[in-house]
Amino acid sequence: MNLDNHGLPQAFLTALGTPSRSAEIDAADDLYGWLVGSWKLEVLHYRGEVPAAPLTGEAHFGWVLEGRAIQDVWIMPARGARTAPPDPAWNMYGTTQRVWDAALRAWRIAWTNPVNGHREEQTGRREGRDIVQLGTRANGAATRWRFTEITPDSFHWIGDARDVGAPTWRLEGEFLATRMKT
Repeated sequence: MNLDNHGLPQAFLTALGTPSRSAEIDAADDLYGWLVGSWKLEVLHYRGEVPAAPLTGEAHFGWVLEGRAIQDVWIMPARGARTAPPDPAWNMYGTTQRVWDAALRAWRIAWTNPVNGHREEQTGRREGRDIVQLGTRANGAATRWRFTEITPDSFHWIGDARDVGAPTWRLEGEFLATRMKT
């Protein structure tokens, strides 16, 4: 069996990843392709106040499933700053799959963070210059995750929730992302 340097079968990585989006997705519908690559995350807010020491993370994005989806890995703290085990309050090592749904004319999003069992399902669309993902948790709370201030080398990610019957959104997470130079 041919393994990469992390012990993964090379055939698995080759079957999962692909270099570009599928021709089935029009350029105008490609909301997430600009994310492909690696990003350094500055954590501004995460379910309460962040620790006094700077908290960083990283995110990595790539086309998968013959270019019909974008998958990512979000890691906090960043791998170089992780302790064994990381503080549970700040531990995130999860993945998102964003799959184009031509019938819906939107992206179906599924996030899972097995560290704490957090799962989200959302639908993503462009709203003006931003990308907005909306969903509802099992407890009925609405979720809204936004990519704002998007440039080729940076973005601002904001995650909000609104409890059932609540009039306003509550900030849960906020990251400033900068593209890593290769």
